[in-house]
Amino acid sequence: MAGVKLEPVLAGRLAAYVELLQRWNARLNLTALDAGDHGLDRLVIEPLAAARHVPRAAVKMIDIGSGGGSPAIPLRMELSGARLVMVEARQRKAAFLREAVRRLELADCTVETGRFETLASRPDLQQAFDLLTVRGVRIGAEELQRLEKFVAPGGQLFLFRSGTTEDLPAAIPQPLERRAERPLVESLGSRLVVLGKMSRKNE
Repeated sequence: MAGVKLEPVLAGRLAAYVELLQRWNARLNLTALDAGDHGLDRLVIEPLAAARHVPRAAVKMIDIGSGGGSPAIPLRMELSGARLVMVEARQRKAAFLREAVRRLELADCTVETGRFETLASRPDLQQAFDLLTVRGVRIGAEELQRLEKFVAPGGQLFLFRSGTTEDLPAAIPQPLERRAERPLVESLGSRLVVLGKMSRKNE
């Protein structure tokens, strides 16, 4: 699917994640897993397709609005050496993410409970990450200005979009710039919009 080939070990870990998600989803409705909606393609295959575009230097990642753990957890499984922070405002979903980190033995993964707009002001999280990922969040110029505070100069933002970029502002606020737009899963029409944060010498 989407040109993604799974190694047996990774396939097993992803299966364990999906099984855990299904159990919690029955109680909390964490995310859409309906086969007719290509749920598994969106939750698992999309992040693996996006992993091909992650720079090797991206070793610190933050995911905003992590919900059921996608794209963050499959992406982290593929990029096994990376550190990951997942941000989720809802307590029950954050509890699932912590359980997933524990049960799936994801090293160097933590969960922050709160709204990203508030967390963006924390000194320990400012300009601390090489890569920020976000899906399912409406993004305007104001949101981009807050999100970029998490990203170090030279870092990137991966915006997972459902086949359209109309919800993104026409003018990307500095110090961000549009770098690329990549197809992810053809059957879903999903795409990855890549923004870069300019280093100071380029501002």
